Amino acid sequence: MAEPIFACTMKDLQQNGDRKRMTIDGKDIFILLHKGQLDSFCYHAGGPLYLGDIKDTSEYSCFVCPWHKYKLTVQSGEGLYYSVNPQDLKSPPQLCSKGAKQRTHVVTRREDRLYITFSYTVKPLGTVESDHYNGLLIK
Repeated sequence: MAEPIFACTMKDLQQNGDRKRMTIDGKDIFILLHKGQLDSFCYHAGGPLYLGDIKDTSEYSCFVCPWHKYKLTVQSGEGLYYSVNPQDLKSPPQLCSKGAKQRTHVVTRREDRLYITFSYTVKPLGTVESDHYNGLLIK
């Protein structure tokens, strides 16, 4: 497993509205104080995910892309959508998964300093769609 890389201090993060965008090892990422960290650009069309809003569902904390309103879980980068059963329009929409679409990374805190370990160094999962916009092309 790769060594964690220093990202920023808690003070730096808090001074930036609880999120901070940065480039580490050529990778454009942002860190959140809200349960996670993601690549900076949305998998769908490269939208500025780091400018999106956080929306909590009953099960997940999601980042909402400001361009097309795609919802991505902060914890795993899983794409979510609401589905309606066309044979039963009276039933409420169900939250469904598209699978992992956005790469997430591990952030650890040591005193006031935050370190990142890129997910592809911990558990290689091949490519995910966000890699195209976020400076990572795994061969």
